[in-house]
Amino acid sequence: MKVIGPVRANTLKLLGILCVALTVLITLVAFVPTYSALSVSKDESVVSYSYDKVRSAEDAANFLTQFGWEIDREPTEVKDVTVPSEFDKVFSAYNEIQKAQGLNLLRYRGKEVTRYTFRVTNYEGATSPVYANVLVYRNRVIGGDLYSSDFVRGFEK
Repeated sequence: MKVIGPVRANTLKLLGILCVALTVLITLVAFVPTYSALSVSKDESVVSYSYDKVRSAEDAANFLTQFGWEIDREPTEVKDVTVPSEFDKVFSAYNEIQKAQGLNLLRYRGKEVTRYTFRVTNYEGATSPVYANVLVYRNRVIGGDLYSSDFVRGFEK
């Protein structure tokens, strides 16, 4: 082993690798975009939805109104639920609905989340009551749906 002054050559190599790694990390943080909102392009216009800062039933209600839904502002239910650790066929199909709207529940397996449920009042052509679920984990919407006895679907109209 070469010794350069009081510092060994292996120590210099390690410091060099750490400097390169730190440079790469800083570059990634500076140039990789964050995804706090989902933007959807329609007919050359951009629609942006915010999934953050949902701390209460009122915030969850406001989240749903972004999509054009009119709801009873008082939730029919607020409940803490646990995302299953293992997804069966039904929950896997439900997660496909989440993926279609830019969300994914896989990373929340086994986590306790809050589910806010509201009655939707402006769903055209509904033959039975329509409800909306909003799943929130650490003040962020991580999933949800609109449902009736006839369907289950994502948030967007």
